Amino acid sequence: MIRQTDRSSLGAFRNRKLSRRHLLRGAGAGIALPMLSAMRPAFSARPTPPPKRLIAICAGLGFHGPHLFPAAEGRLDATTPYLDNLRDHCDQMTLLSGLSHPNQNGNNGHASAMTWLTSAQRPGLAGFKNTISLDQLIASKLGGVTRLPYLCLSSGNGSLSWTANGVNIPDEQSPAKIFQKLFVNGTAEQIETQLVDLRRGRSILDTVRTDAKRLEKTLGPRDREKLDEYYSSIRDLENRLGQSQQWVKRPKPVVDYEPPSDVVDKQDIIAKQTLMYDIMRLAIATDSTRVMTFSIGGMNSVPSNIPGVKTDWHNLSHHGKDEQKIAELRLIEAAEFEAFANFLTMLKTTREDDRTLLDGTSILFGSNLGNASSHDWHNLPIILAGGGFRHGRYVAHDARDNTPLANLFVSLAQWMGVEIDAFGSSTAAGVRGVEVA
Repeated sequence: MIRQTDRSSLGAFRNRKLSRRHLLRGAGAGIALPMLSAMRPAFSARPTPPPKRLIAICAGLGFHGPHLFPAAEGRLDATTPYLDNLRDHCDQMTLLSGLSHPNQNGNNGHASAMTWLTSAQRPGLAGFKNTISLDQLIASKLGGVTRLPYLCLSSGNGSLSWTANGVNIPDEQSPAKIFQKLFVNGTAEQIETQLVDLRRGRSILDTVRTDAKRLEKTLGPRDREKLDEYYSSIRDLENRLGQSQQWVKRPKPVVDYEPPSDVVDKQDIIAKQTLMYDIMRLAIATDSTRVMTFSIGGMNSVPSNIPGVKTDWHNLSHHGKDEQKIAELRLIEAAEFEAFANFLTMLKTTREDDRTLLDGTSILFGSNLGNASSHDWHNLPIILAGGGFRHGRYVAHDARDNTPLANLFVSLAQWMGVEIDAFGSSTAAGVRGVEVA
């Protein structure tokens, strides 16, 4: 029972708003409080804001610039072949040129794909170690708010995602398996087996950590530094295991979508992209994850079911200004932009409270190559669609002195609620032409 005096104190407490600067003081130390309910206005009737999501999509063989970029910056409309494919979405996207990461010469012409979301320099060369990718930074800050902290998807070219220790995260290539992971509930026995495996994983990590601490006393400075990275990996795994346990027993969402079968024809790139886009829409519509990456890559073979294409895709990307090759390449890339436009349409026509999924999702679409024919990593084609930004323009940054692409990453992280003012090779917290609405 609460006494009358206690009720008065409680009322007074509820009617004032705690500052986040409030400290717990003891033994001469001050510890800042985390965000608490009492720090919000008392009896606030404001509903929880709808979630924000980030999707990053990279085309490893780039896009032919003259078919994408207008002659001059300004209002965005269907003035080029590829923008014509996106004509229904020009008011909800921003096209940028003149962006890149510095020092992307690597051990091969396509090495910059490794660093598209990290901005680490000299990819693949001696002494190279990748850094954390934008998606993983954001996922680590969001915690276990969704069943899956992130999805790393690809058409079979490897994932775009890297841990804080520079380890590439395995890609998911099968839409059928992803669908099962997101929407098919296991039996009681399967769920219990999952829980046992998770608990076993935690106990193994506890043992390994104890052994590592014992070993630490015998190591020199450089080895201790490596061991610190190892501890960080263990903590990350423990957090993920703990979050996974919370979700195992929760029923998965029900969706009005027939469980898919994977595309059998490995050369049917557009069918594969389209099916993966379907799964991506379902994942965000059910709030199963808020961070996704998708590598749509490329291949050394002829794509099927694209009339008029007779030459392998990689060969076409190295067109050397051959008009016949460029004409075939245009057919492939136009089909990719059409598939992307259909994805945007799905998000635009799916409502979530008083907005659409596209309103609540920032989509970074582009490539790690500005001119795939010469493996040039400058002047990258970058589209930012959806989310809470002002759109409807083509913004051309300096083609000779490129603006760091990582500057844009800072804006995206901040929009997602991650309080940073720098990321990787960034030199500023944002880029010209990208502003929050």
